[in-house]
Amino acid sequence: MDDIEVPQYFLCPISLQIMKDPVTVITGITYDRESIEHWLFTSKKTTCPVSKQALPKGSDLTPNHTLRRLIQAWCTQNASHGIDRIPTPKPPLDKFQVLKLIKQLRQPQFQLKTLRKLELLASENDKNRSHMVEAGVPKAMLLFIATRFKEGQTVGLEEALSVLNSIPIPSAEAKQLLMENDHIIDSLTWVLGCEMENQELTVKSHAMIVLKTITTDPSSRILERLEPEFFNTIARVLKSGITRQGSNAALNVLLAACAWGRNRMMMVEAGTVFELIELELELPEKRTTELILGILFHLCSLPDGRAQFLSHRGSIAVVSNKISRVSPAADDRAVLILSIICKFSGTYMVIQEMLKVGAVSRLCSLLQANCDTYLKGRVREILKSHSDEWKGSPCIGVPQDQYFG
Repeated sequence: MDDIEVPQYFLCPISLQIMKDPVTVITGITYDRESIEHWLFTSKKTTCPVSKQALPKGSDLTPNHTLRRLIQAWCTQNASHGIDRIPTPKPPLDKFQVLKLIKQLRQPQFQLKTLRKLELLASENDKNRSHMVEAGVPKAMLLFIATRFKEGQTVGLEEALSVLNSIPIPSAEAKQLLMENDHIIDSLTWVLGCEMENQELTVKSHAMIVLKTITTDPSSRILERLEPEFFNTIARVLKSGITRQGSNAALNVLLAACAWGRNRMMMVEAGTVFELIELELELPEKRTTELILGILFHLCSLPDGRAQFLSHRGSIAVVSNKISRVSPAADDRAVLILSIICKFSGTYMVIQEMLKVGAVSRLCSLLQANCDTYLKGRVREILKSHSDEWKGSPCIGVPQDQYFG
């Protein structure tokens, strides 16, 4: 584009680019629609960027047709200078258009086309997503998935779950829907176990993220009523592989579910301990490690959980290797896991394994680190409880008098 001066009033005050769809807020200032919608709906700002005056929630954005026509005419006149003509914008989506699309979902011949339309609208901008939530799209998508479950059909699941991952699911709406429909959790669990030809990992990850959203709300009681198949399915998904976001969603659900003893027992019976250790061996990111260690701590509070933990040959090594390498939260969980193992399952073989894989050395080193007094106290308890077996061992690469003396 040649060096050409653009009229100042053609530029959006936010993006400083030529406006494609100028709209005016109640303060009289005109912005490009995309920029002001991002300001209001994504950044959650409540003032006019230029005047700093308050903008009431739900303020109208009035299309500035005169300015748009002036900009289009100017672009046409300067086409020889490399200026592209700005196309006439599509009319913005409103709630009533969304309600019409939801109604079309009831007609089988229009379902897939309607779902793809909703998916496209959700991907376009924040204002669309706001209208979709207001019109009840989250509820419509969850009920659609529940219907597919009852029919044993997978057509449309990919699109419906994509929509749910693009828009927020209001917690009050999700809570009410779960109270009214027992099949929502069952249907999402079913999706996780489905075999699909295309996009299986993405679909299952989206389903897992939706499960996390609707089950881990502090006000929800749904985690108290979970069944063994729920945990069996999550264990299988973790074993077969899923995206990073999906894995973290699954781990968040498991950690929240650990608050109930019956859930912890079902997790152990599903083989979750073993799968968590296998997942940690893949050297995941920091947050994933923190979640894994948090769940393992809860499951190792059960005798069967400790037995499953110790049945994995790499369990003690993988936990102790995280000490001082991930985060203070990971240090805390790792030390508590080793403390429980030593206290309740500290056989001769376990104690020697801790020495062999460097767990004792890492615990000793933690005493020299800048960590909480509480955690250092836990470490000293572990070291003192088996000092006779560990003291004097050449496997400990730190001065021993201050730890075992």
